[in-house]
Order: sequence, then structure tokens, then C-alpha cells
Amino acid sequence: MAVIVRIPMVLRKLTKSQAEVEALGSDILTLFDDLEAKYPGIKERICDGEGKIRRFVNLFINDEDIRFLGNEAAKLKDGDVISIVPAVAGG
Repeated sequence: MAVIVRIPMVLRKLTKSQAEVEALGSDILTLFDDLEAKYPGIKERICDGEGKIRRFVNLFINDEDIRFLGNEAAKLKDGDVISIVPAVAGG
């Protein structure tokens, strides 16, 4: 399944400054495997050593939080838009 992935500013150095990239995957895990093959280093910034999404990274499929769609196993459809949103902290 070909999807569009919206890349946050903090990760754009890995995607040659592209704000959106196309990637393939039937679920979130296979999507990040494809992204890693195209943009080395991106997966380790989003996933931990066990392949789980880091807790300070929020992912959305068409504006729906993946936590309500099966987390890493969330299924993708052709044309979906994936948004990577790093958590923001401050004080």
C-alpha cells in the first residue's frame, strides 16, 4: 500500500528536507521498515529497540491516533496519510 508520510521538521534532515514522502506498507511496522530502507536512521528515532513506537512520538492515520487503531499493527490502505507528531514538552 502506498501512503504519504508527513515528516516533522526535526526529522527532515533524514528525508533531504522533504515535508512529505511516499512509502509502502500494509501496517505501521512494515511502513517504517520501508522508510528506514529509503531514509536510514529514521526508524530508530521513532521506534525503540523492540520495534515499538517511542512513547514521545504520536502517529496518526488520516488524523486518527494509532493507539485506537491497533498501535504498530494498525492496518494501512492505499492513499492513507500518516502524520508523525513528536510530543512537545515545556515549562
